[in-house]
Amino acid sequence: MEELRFDGRAAIVTGGGRGFGRQHAKLLAARGARVVVADYGVELDGSGSSPEPAESVVAEIVDDGGEAVACFADVSDEAGAAKIVQTAVDAFGGVDVLVNNAGISNVEWIDEVPDGQFRKMIETHYFGTVNTSRAAWPLLKRARNGCIVNTASESIIGNIPKNVDYGSAKGAVFAFTKNLALNGRLFGIRVNGISPRGMTRMCSPEVLAKTFDAPLDSFQGEFYDAMLPQYASAAVGFLAHESCPLNGEVIVCGGKIAKRMAIIQTKGITVTGDETPEDLMANIDQLMDPTDADVMTLDLF
Repeated sequence: MEELRFDGRAAIVTGGGRGFGRQHAKLLAARGARVVVADYGVELDGSGSSPEPAESVVAEIVDDGGEAVACFADVSDEAGAAKIVQTAVDAFGGVDVLVNNAGISNVEWIDEVPDGQFRKMIETHYFGTVNTSRAAWPLLKRARNGCIVNTASESIIGNIPKNVDYGSAKGAVFAFTKNLALNGRLFGIRVNGISPRGMTRMCSPEVLAKTFDAPLDSFQGEFYDAMLPQYASAAVGFLAHESCPLNGEVIVCGGKIAKRMAIIQTKGITVTGDETPEDLMANIDQLMDPTDADVMTLDLF
């Protein structure tokens, strides 16, 4: 297959200074995109800030012969999001691709979550994604095959301990992705998402040991080595390319796998209108059976 290139395309990658974002930015740049590497340089829990992460990635891209500029701004702030988009306009004349990747983490059980942390998670993950998407939307409407790639998480199903604040914020991003994709149809804008697997700062052995209350050495060795952040970036390149036909989809990627993540409705049971709680209890197996389930898509109704 011919290489999927981004020559002449302008891309924004938020949280592009480290982890997954760094790899996304480098992949797009290596394939010809002109990239705004946006990063506020915060610590894992969202504290502090530094322009150094974004600047260092830009230096790497330029040294490799690519084209990139750094933007030091906070996506959770509407003015910060606008600054990121304006940086793309000033440097490259517009925006074709927006990759929303910025995020924070701080694992705790719900009764140990610090005051304000739920709000901080929502502001960074959800409103950060909303803010940049809204700021870029007028430009994406004018672009040829404009697209957005958001970052969701498998944690939205509640399968990771000490993750109620992060997982619920990512659930909002998942829902936003689906709904924005329907909006995008009106203007030829595709909106998809990834749910990345990889050992970034959020999934370091130290963080995972705390998350699962397990020994540190449980998260080292062959499995850990297979979870490099760059393995997730192929899905970003695929979803961001103008030839990709998908819209409103989320791809689990990284760790040497790629899978579709979707909401389903089981065939369930037929109700009469006068069913009782006991009727549902008596038919629980049929109610929950995923055989021949319907995948919920933009075209379901």
